[in-house]
Amino acid sequence: MNSNVLDIKDYIVFLVYFVIVAAYGVYIYYKKKSKSADSKDYFLAEGSLTWWAIGASLIASNISAEQFIGMSGDGFTMGLAIATYEWMAAATLIVVAVFFIPVYLKNKIYTMPQFLHQRYNGTVAMIMAVFWLLLYVVVNLTSILFLGALAISSISGISLTACMIFLAVFAVIITLGGMKVIGFTDVIQVFFLILGGLATTYLALDLVAKHFGTEGAIEGFKHITQQADTHFHMILKQDNPHYISLPGLTVLIGGMWIVNLNYWGCNQYITQRALGADLKTARRGILFAAFLKLLMPVIVVLPGIAAYVLFKNGYFQQEMMVNGELVKDKAYPVLLNLLPSGLKGLSFAALTAAVVASLAGKANSIATIFTLDIYKKKINPEANEKAQVRIGRATIIISMLLAVMIAPFLGIDKKGGFEFIQEYTGFVSPGIFAMFILGFFWKKTTSNAALFATIGGFALSVIFKIMPRWVNLEFLSPMGFSKQVLQKDGSLIYEIPFLDRMGFVFLFAVLGMYIISVLENKRGVVPNGLEVDTKMFRTDSKFAAGALIVIGIIVALYTIYW
Repeated sequence: MNSNVLDIKDYIVFLVYFVIVAAYGVYIYYKKKSKSADSKDYFLAEGSLTWWAIGASLIASNISAEQFIGMSGDGFTMGLAIATYEWMAAATLIVVAVFFIPVYLKNKIYTMPQFLHQRYNGTVAMIMAVFWLLLYVVVNLTSILFLGALAISSISGISLTACMIFLAVFAVIITLGGMKVIGFTDVIQVFFLILGGLATTYLALDLVAKHFGTEGAIEGFKHITQQADTHFHMILKQDNPHYISLPGLTVLIGGMWIVNLNYWGCNQYITQRALGADLKTARRGILFAAFLKLLMPVIVVLPGIAAYVLFKNGYFQQEMMVNGELVKDKAYPVLLNLLPSGLKGLSFAALTAAVVASLAGKANSIATIFTLDIYKKKINPEANEKAQVRIGRATIIISMLLAVMIAPFLGIDKKGGFEFIQEYTGFVSPGIFAMFILGFFWKKTTSNAALFATIGGFALSVIFKIMPRWVNLEFLSPMGFSKQVLQKDGSLIYEIPFLDRMGFVFLFAVLGMYIISVLENKRGVVPNGLEVDTKMFRTDSKFAAGALIVIGIIVALYTIYW
């Protein structure tokens, strides 16, 4: 089947998915509904989520249309190298489980602004609370909704507006039940996500095999490694046209760690899943998520490489083109449209599951930050538990309505949704991570140093971004820190790769925080501290064994595909 209209079998499969998720959500809501409307129970599902629900929810919240569409598109153009975001994330999750989560749980931290208030002061916390709300609503929630609707529209033939409304309503229904409903329904979402994703990968590889006179996914994989051998290198050399996106060893020892540690360790949207659990359960859930992360490139990257081989051999020449230009993000939707009836519905359900789960998780985080860190502290300090839950639900509906209204305007961004998200979050990630990491592990860090990291980190990011316009950075090229890039006006300038730029900003932010803190310490400023001791970083033998397996697999993958 190669049309962009779903068959009756596809709608039946999708309807089964929808009914299962909705019915299970209602079941969980009433089974685990507490007699008193407790805000921590609603926002964090305190003590309710199992390790497998936490792990599944982490992945369901993380994987969305930007992975299915964006990463498959990058797989089409640059190959397996883009999988470094997923495989390095698996290693990062181990670090977060061992060193970050114990600090949060020991100090009873439930939101990221609460951490900043407890460690620094109310000013830093409120600035970041407002910033996170704006970022989550205007950039993240909106981008997830737009990209998801765009992908689903291209597969089903349903209008973009109708797809956005459907996704928003579906996500709101799940989110209004609170974190426990999100957490447990995410298990089903991940099941459909993985099952549908693997089906798409299998059929894409099988199609490659059949083109070359064989059959089966294994044979198809052999063919794509032969036909696209340049697509199977994890570490890109400086002469690679995609070096600006993934600059060599930086993915192993540089800025990639900042991207991942900030995302997985300092992000309300992600850490919220573990903050309501005990340490043992939280760690096991995060470890489970790390194992699932290892699988993600098979689902989101390999189909893109398969699409590249098929395209190179004459398939969907017109479908991949828009106004005479090759559009890489068409790769995954084009593959889905090749699937037979029924399986196309399963893959359609997988993509919808990924989008809805991410929307629900993001909306819940927005509601948590607004209710606990702004409404409860500044607007109505006397608000009881029921009022907080009520405000949280209202926040979810309002934020989703705003996303539906803003989302259509993202169509004018020609860089695509994945780069849209990366560009706007990457300007602040190094400063935020510096503020968190020193706040965790250096007791002398002061509030003014944290403010410098927030504001100064953003300013430095802007400076490094626009610097090539007036400074020739060719001298950085021999060290691998700059690459010549063609501009829209036809000129050639040396730019600092995105990940290297984040690394530089992080180092300057840490240096600035150190100098400010030392000077203020000498003047007698005594910073707020956290309860931290080395015993909290110890792990049990089962977690340690699992972590070693994850790290071993990552090392093996990079060794094979260096």
